[in-house]
Amino acid sequence: MAGHSKFKNIQHRKGAQDKKRAKVFSRLSKEITIAAKMGMPDPDSNPRLRTAITAARAQNMPKDNIERAIKKSADAGGENYEEVRYEGFGPGGIGVIVETLTDNRNRTAGDVRTVFTKSGGNLGETGSVSFMFDRRGAVEYPGEVADADAVFDAAIEAGAEDVESSEDTHEILCAMEELHNVAAALEGVLGPPPSAQIVWKPQNEISVDEETAEKVLRMMEALDDLDDVQNVYANFDIADDILEKLSA
Repeated sequence: MAGHSKFKNIQHRKGAQDKKRAKVFSRLSKEITIAAKMGMPDPDSNPRLRTAITAARAQNMPKDNIERAIKKSADAGGENYEEVRYEGFGPGGIGVIVETLTDNRNRTAGDVRTVFTKSGGNLGETGSVSFMFDRRGAVEYPGEVADADAVFDAAIEAGAEDVESSEDTHEILCAMEELHNVAAALEGVLGPPPSAQIVWKPQNEISVDEETAEKVLRMMEALDDLDDVQNVYANFDIADDILEKLSA
C-alpha cells in the first residue's frame, strides 16, 4: 500500500479522520456543488455528480447536506469554484498531485507552493507528474470487513479490476466510469464503503527511508490541511516497520 492510501491509513491510526469530519463534509459539499453546476443536477444523468454523492454517502454525510449542496449549484450569487490541479516533486523525488477547488487561484497557488518549498520540494508544470499515474475508481473497506479472498471474490463479481489488501484496508480498483456501479454492487455484499472515489493511482512507487518518510508525511498533512485542497496523491512507498514507528 502506498501514496494516498498510505497517508489515509496513518491518518486513521492517529484519529485525524474524526477530528476532520467537518472538513471532509465541506470538501464533499464543494464537489457535489461543482459537479451539479457543471452538468445536470440529476445524478442519473450526471456521472460526476453520481460519483460525488456516492463518496458523500460513503462518509455518512446526511441526506439534507447532500440535497443542500445540489441546490446551491443553482444559486445565481453563489460561490464560483474553479478546479485547479498542481503537480510537483517532494522529498526523495516523489511525484505529488494536488487537486483543488478554489475561488481564488492566486491564493491557492501561493499556499500550495509554500508547502512544497518548505518541504524541500518544488512545483512543476501541468503534466510533469500526472503521466506517472492512472485515473482509477477506488472503493475502500476496513480490513475487518472480510478476509482478502472474500473481498476479492465480491470485487470481481461486482465488476472490479483488481484488489489490494493489507491488514488495515482493502482497496478495490475499477475503471473510473464504473465506480458508481461497482460501489453499489459491493454495498449489497459488504455494506456501505467508507470511501468511494476517482483517484490518481501511481504506476510505480518510490521507496523512502525513515527520514524521508517523515518529511513526506509531514508534507502530505500540510497540503491536506489547506482549505482549498480536495485530494493529495503521491507515488511514495513506506515499509510497514517504518510506518508503525512513525504512527506510534
